[in-house]
Amino acid sequence: MSSSSASSVSTALTPYGWDEAWAEAFAPYEAEGLLPGRVVRVDRGQCDVVTADGLLRADTAFVTPHDPLRVVCTGDWVAVEPGGNPRYVRTCLPRRTAFVRSTSSQRSEGQILAANVDHAVIAVSLAVELDLGRIERFLALAWESGAQPVVVLTKADLVPDAVTLSYLVQDVETAAPGVPVVPVSSVEGGGLDVVAALVGGGTSVLLGQSGAGKSTLANALLGEDVMVVQTTRDVDGKGRHTTTTRNLLALPGGGVLIDTPGLRGVGLWDAETGVSQVFSEIAELAERCRFHDCAHEAEPGCAVLAAIETGELAERRLQSYRKLQRENQRIVAKTDARLRAEIRKDWKRKGAIGKAAMEAKRGPYRRS
Repeated sequence: MSSSSASSVSTALTPYGWDEAWAEAFAPYEAEGLLPGRVVRVDRGQCDVVTADGLLRADTAFVTPHDPLRVVCTGDWVAVEPGGNPRYVRTCLPRRTAFVRSTSSQRSEGQILAANVDHAVIAVSLAVELDLGRIERFLALAWESGAQPVVVLTKADLVPDAVTLSYLVQDVETAAPGVPVVPVSSVEGGGLDVVAALVGGGTSVLLGQSGAGKSTLANALLGEDVMVVQTTRDVDGKGRHTTTTRNLLALPGGGVLIDTPGLRGVGLWDAETGVSQVFSEIAELAERCRFHDCAHEAEPGCAVLAAIETGELAERRLQSYRKLQRENQRIVAKTDARLRAEIRKDWKRKGAIGKAAMEAKRGPYRRS
């Protein structure tokens, strides 16, 4: 690539996250005369790619593998044919991060929602009662992806009492250790500057349920009405899918934003590290347990249970931790024969312990 071509590529793609590392990764495809670009939208086997030649429409047939986690996704950096009708994406560059959830199907497949993301902005509406368990679920996926999560409490103008709002923020902060929690009013503008500063200069994916105010927040950050906004139901605060595809948009203050459709299901997908990160205080307490394999259920010397007794740890947190751990274990076990065997062995061990306890309890009075 000539210096002038390299300069034009840099000028066109830097606002979308192009840097020297991406240029180096693309070098082998440069020799083939392919164009670098970033995928800004995918639908029905085709995608829109922003390049130095402008926005191109390309077919993904050449890079559609059997593995659903390797399909072309919004946020991917790709090598595109310089011409042709149709034009094809030839390859995807290796991803730095990937936001993945399990599908709602019975096939236990993963679904990639966004690639090469630096920040995961989790939008949570204050128009309805907080669901801390759902927030923890989103956070587990965000940490597992390699992105830095940010929780944005939207529609803060619906909570006019400052004391009540501060309590809501504290509740979320307890469920999101180490994560910025920002109340925002897209109507009044409060908190938007904080969010813009947190996500500026990188790639952010906007996540949340339908009706959480994602599209309104996206428009506020973009400074214009790019995303269509629909009203939510007064009964439960839920809304219809305003966004139907994942779209990558350049922010005026730097960085890019990927807006996503509302997520009804947020299933974990091999998120052991993410779950541990969300419940980091439980992991720290567990280090003080008497037994290294303590299940935090009824074992003597359990520091986690002791923390619940003293009020240091909320019972809800431990229950949520157990739930996400079990779910993640089931997902992983479906594709890991060794783990399935270990789980069956553990079930048999616990069953034997339970049977022995019952026998001891019956004692000499058990029937022959």
